[in-house]
Amino acid sequence: MQSRRKLRFRLIVSFALFGFGLSALFAVAALYVRAKVENQLINDSLQNDTDQAVDQIIAHPDQQAHSELLEAWFKSDRTIYKMPLAWQDLGTGVHDIQETDTSGKARHYKLAVRRKNGIIGFTRYDISREDLGKRQLITSLIGAVIIFSLLSLGIGLWLSRKVLKPVTELAHRLRGFRKAGKAEPLAVHFADDEVGELAHALDEYSERLTAMVERDREFNSDVSHELRTPLAVIASTTELLQGSPDLSEKISERLKRIERASRQATELIEALLLLSRAERRGPTRGETTEVGKVASDVIESQRPQMRGKPIEIELIVNAPVTVNAPASVLSVALTNLIGNAIKYTLEGSVRVEVGKGRIEVIDTGPGIKPEDAERLFQRGVRGEGAGGSGAGLGLAIVRRLCELYGWDVSMRPRSDANGAIACIVFK
Repeated sequence: MQSRRKLRFRLIVSFALFGFGLSALFAVAALYVRAKVENQLINDSLQNDTDQAVDQIIAHPDQQAHSELLEAWFKSDRTIYKMPLAWQDLGTGVHDIQETDTSGKARHYKLAVRRKNGIIGFTRYDISREDLGKRQLITSLIGAVIIFSLLSLGIGLWLSRKVLKPVTELAHRLRGFRKAGKAEPLAVHFADDEVGELAHALDEYSERLTAMVERDREFNSDVSHELRTPLAVIASTTELLQGSPDLSEKISERLKRIERASRQATELIEALLLLSRAERRGPTRGETTEVGKVASDVIESQRPQMRGKPIEIELIVNAPVTVNAPASVLSVALTNLIGNAIKYTLEGSVRVEVGKGRIEVIDTGPGIKPEDAERLFQRGVRGEGAGGSGAGLGLAIVRRLCELYGWDVSMRPRSDANGAIACIVFK
């Protein structure tokens, strides 16, 4: 999952991390250079002083060279045994020595050795003062790192506000358009920079999208108007034919089927028009619809789809349920759910139960997999099994209609037997 932190927060953190990393790198480099240079200078100075002292003793045996800062000893090959055992085998050069004295205290010093003409010079330099200076330098550098990190954080806060001001304003205007439901030109409010180019691109996209939506609305209105005319002719003609006294029972039944199909087509057109308007909430026009009555009408209209299959359709109204929505919307939703139950059930029963603010369609078909329950409401996805033909749009239309009126629609497998349960919960 991608991070949902704001861009300004990420920019501030980047500045702070950059400042901390740069100052920490500088501190490490300073410590390294200081240690390297200091060690080289001390070694060269110690060795040079020791060499000069030994040369002076060789040239003037009656004089003793000494230093106020250094401890020096000069021995011959015969008296070397008087020196500490660890020193006796050391060759010419500067040696780092760490040892523990009789009191258990650790000592760290440098020892310069010079062997020449039977004279051995030892010069010891206690570097504890340098260790103290190193600790003080480390403390100072840590303080500097903290100060520079806080300074980077402050700069990040200030720069992020300045740099992101156009982006923040663009986001604010877009949020305002989303609340108002109407887009206005954005590019006029921004400079001719990257944000201005983005605003200009959004304006062009908004214009194209608005034009496309308007064309779709006009097309839907034109199609609905053109379709309603022949449907009205079919409905009126069917009504006139049903009034004829010499109709046989078989022809009368067929006319009723034509009437129901015409009414379903009209309801479907109204439902699709509602969806095409993309409203946040479906219009009710003050209509109150009884769910049980609509379910009964839908069941009767779907009986011809059984085609002689050994199926029983049963409607059980445990408690009356009414919704504030047009009957056409509920009819379209139930027609898809009940029609699917009949289509996928080879034998057994289809039971429609109304009560407790919901309606359930329970069948004895092949059922569905739990992981496929949500996927069936996607466009183009259709069920598998007997009679699994179609474009896979029915349940997608049902989901959109239910979302328009704030209802919850779901599918799940039966736990007590084969089959599936489709449910709409009214709110």
